[in-house]
Amino acid sequence: MTLTLDLPPELEQYLCEAAARQGLSPEAMMLQLVTQSLEQQQQAEVIDMLQSWIEDEDFIEQQETGEYLVGAIDEDRLSDRKLFPLEMKGITW
Repeated sequence: MTLTLDLPPELEQYLCEAAARQGLSPEAMMLQLVTQSLEQQQQAEVIDMLQSWIEDEDFIEQQETGEYLVGAIDEDRLSDRKLFPLEMKGITW
């Protein structure tokens, strides 16, 4: 995609100087800045999603579900050895 930008003279000068310091053309510098901005936006969205999971009010229900799943996995094993031994809770799982 080709974009044409009309930058104010001060911003154009700043872009050219920043590009020269990094040994890039102004076009390559602008592409790098846009890419970094989009990556930061994606990271912020992921962080927000993870934070919403942490703040979820159903934490107790999720914890109970997790404990049920761990118990069910241990009960259905062919071996007598527990996959999730209680003495290791909080240490390895």
